[in-house]
Amino acid sequence: MAGNTFGKIFQITTWGESHGTAVGAVVDGCPPGLPLTPADIQADLDRRRPGGGPASTPRKEPDQVEILSGTFEGLTTGTPISLVIFNRDAHSKSYDHLKDIYRPGHGDITYQQKYGRRDHRGGGRASARETAARVAAGAVAGCLLTTAGVRVQAYTVELGGVAAQQRNLAEISQNALFCPDNQAAAAMVARIDEVRRNHDTLGGVVEIRVSGCPAGLGEPVFDKLDAELARAMMSIGAVKGVEIGAGFAAARLTGSENNDPITPEGFTGNNSGGILAGISNGDEIIIRVAVKPIPSIAREQQTINRQGQPVTIKVGGRHDISAIPRIIPVCEAMARLVLADHLLRQRTLGPDPKLKRAPTP
Repeated sequence: MAGNTFGKIFQITTWGESHGTAVGAVVDGCPPGLPLTPADIQADLDRRRPGGGPASTPRKEPDQVEILSGTFEGLTTGTPISLVIFNRDAHSKSYDHLKDIYRPGHGDITYQQKYGRRDHRGGGRASARETAARVAAGAVAGCLLTTAGVRVQAYTVELGGVAAQQRNLAEISQNALFCPDNQAAAAMVARIDEVRRNHDTLGGVVEIRVSGCPAGLGEPVFDKLDAELARAMMSIGAVKGVEIGAGFAAARLTGSENNDPITPEGFTGNNSGGILAGISNGDEIIIRVAVKPIPSIAREQQTINRQGQPVTIKVGGRHDISAIPRIIPVCEAMARLVLADHLLRQRTLGPDPKLKRAPTP
C-alpha cells in the first residue's frame, strides 16, 4: 500500500489498523530544540478520542500517546519522532458477520477490488481510527508553528442542517460540539437525539481558521498553499468537499465584489481566504470542509456479498452519529502539517524572522 506518507520536509508516515495492536506515526524533518512531551500531544488526542460528546461512539479508548524516539530531556533532537497509541477497546467479533459483506458507504468493496483482500474488522486501515495518528503528528507540527506565532483553530458551523448564526470564538469551549454559537449548538444536540432515535446519522460543516500565518507560504504552481490544504482535508475519510475563503460563493459574485481591496493598512475583505495565487498573503486563512454522514447505520440497507449476491444488512456495533465534533482536531492537525511543511520549505529560501529555533539550554 502506497500513500501513507505526507509532506516534503516536515514529513509524517502513519501506520496501524482500527482493530490491530496500535496506531501511530513517524515524524521526520522536525527541527531540533522544540519542547515536546506527551502532554503536548495528549490534549488534542483527548478531543478526538471516542467515548465523549453527544454524537460519539460508546467505544472507550484512552488514546494515551507514547513518544518512542526523537526527544531527549523534553526537547526534539532532530531525529525521527516515533509516536504510538495502543488500541485497548477493540471488539473485533462485532464485525465477524460482515466478513464477506460490503457495507454501503464504506471502502469495503474498493479495498477488495484494489488489493484482493481486506481487514474487515472496523475497516482496518480505512477506519477513522487512523486519524488518531494524524492528530498526534499534527500536535508536533503545532509545536513548530507556535515558534512562528501561527495558530490553527477549527469549530463546527453546521450539523444536520442546523447552522451557526454567529462566529463567537469564545463560545467554542462552552459546548460539546465546539460550535461558536451556543444557541445553535443546543439545536444541534437536539437534532442528534432525533436522528439517533431513527437509527440514522448526520453530516455537517467544519470551519478552520489560521491566524498569524506569515505572507509568502506556498508554491505558485502545483504546490499552491490552498491546493495543499484542500488535498490535506480531502485525505480525511469523512470529508467530501473543501472551500477556501468565499469558496463556491465566489462563483456567484462579480469580479468587483470578489476582489479584496488593498489599503496601506492591509486587506479590507477576505474572499481570498488568506491566499492569493497559491501563496499566503498574511491575512487569516479560512477553510471549510463538508463532512458526510457516518455510513454505519442500524437501518436496513441493500448491498452485495463477495459472491455478488444481493444482501440486506443492518450495521450494528459502536458507531458515531456524526464525525463531528471528533473530526475537528483531525482538521486542525492536517492544516498544521501543511503549514509546518511550508514554513520549513520557505526557510530554504533564506532566513525567516518568524521561524525561530528554540534556544539551546
